[in-house]
Amino acid sequence: MFNKEVWRHFDYWLFGAVVVLSIFGIAMIRSAIAGNIDLATIDRSQTMFVALGLVIILIVAVIDYRYWSSLANLLYFFGIGFLIIILLIGNIAFGSTRWIVIAGINIQPSELVKIIMIIVLADFFARNKDRVSGFATIVRSFALTVGMVIWILLQPNLSTSIVIFVIWGAMLWLSGLPVKYIAIFAVFGVVAFGLLFPFLETYQQQRIFNFIFPNPNASYGDNYNVEQALITIGSGGWFGMGYGHGTQVQLRFLKVRHTDFIFASMAEEFGFIGTVLVISVLVFIILRCFRVARRAADPFGALIAYGFGALLFFQTSVNIGVNLNVIPVTGLTLPFVSYGGSSLISLVLGIGLVESVAAHSKL
Repeated sequence: MFNKEVWRHFDYWLFGAVVVLSIFGIAMIRSAIAGNIDLATIDRSQTMFVALGLVIILIVAVIDYRYWSSLANLLYFFGIGFLIIILLIGNIAFGSTRWIVIAGINIQPSELVKIIMIIVLADFFARNKDRVSGFATIVRSFALTVGMVIWILLQPNLSTSIVIFVIWGAMLWLSGLPVKYIAIFAVFGVVAFGLLFPFLETYQQQRIFNFIFPNPNASYGDNYNVEQALITIGSGGWFGMGYGHGTQVQLRFLKVRHTDFIFASMAEEFGFIGTVLVISVLVFIILRCFRVARRAADPFGALIAYGFGALLFFQTSVNIGVNLNVIPVTGLTLPFVSYGGSSLISLVLGIGLVESVAAHSKL
């Protein structure tokens, strides 16, 4: 814990950016829920999660990341077991069985599984770095991914499943698979999605139909939420209406404004300039992850940092894309800003792993 060499190579810029963004997230959540009695305490909950998260980053950073390689198989089966338990005894909300209550806290294991799969796939590709273009290696890595994702799809939770497949594809490419093969897999993925579309849950199909054929007169549901998000973003202008003064947010025209549509809340209160600053901090965090990956001592460490950076990039892009109505509503949070304990804890675990790679690569 007190090894000076570890803290000498610790990425303080990365840690500082995460702290700043997390504190800003608490402030945005507080503004988004102002006057809502049902949500009155969630800003305090998020504050506790942020405090716990910062401690988790420091603890995980101290542990040599190579240790997780020896636990990859155990973590994989732990993740599957946890997901099966959710299907058996989890709480049903919004048509999905994704949560379990432990000590009075709602926990969403699929968020933790994202980090588990980064470790598992990083370990697999690091051990097979000389055979990554081989058909057998690709099939085995795909089987590992599907073996976890199938239990998430059964919840159902399509967005998290897509995130994990994106992590798999990114790690395949970063491990040396030519881009043309990644493109072929992407085409197969689109075709497979089309074939499986009739088997999606009704609400999932409806989200896609609403995106392709929007109803401009909708007074509730995804169409309404996205329309209100666009109005909210537009009303912010260049410099915003000021913290706590956004009319769409404070008058509650914008729904789920503290989670899925917190980007729109931010745009109304801080304007285009404010959103650019927040996006810049997110980009800075992603680039620091990639910087750590480039300086890693071995493929396992590099793939952990690259994999987590890819997760942040994809999740950020999707959340902003939903708010701007360029992709269908998914439910993915804006990293470190949106409300969500499970999401935040999984993110700080990822940051802790990246910090561990930075701190231990030169030891």
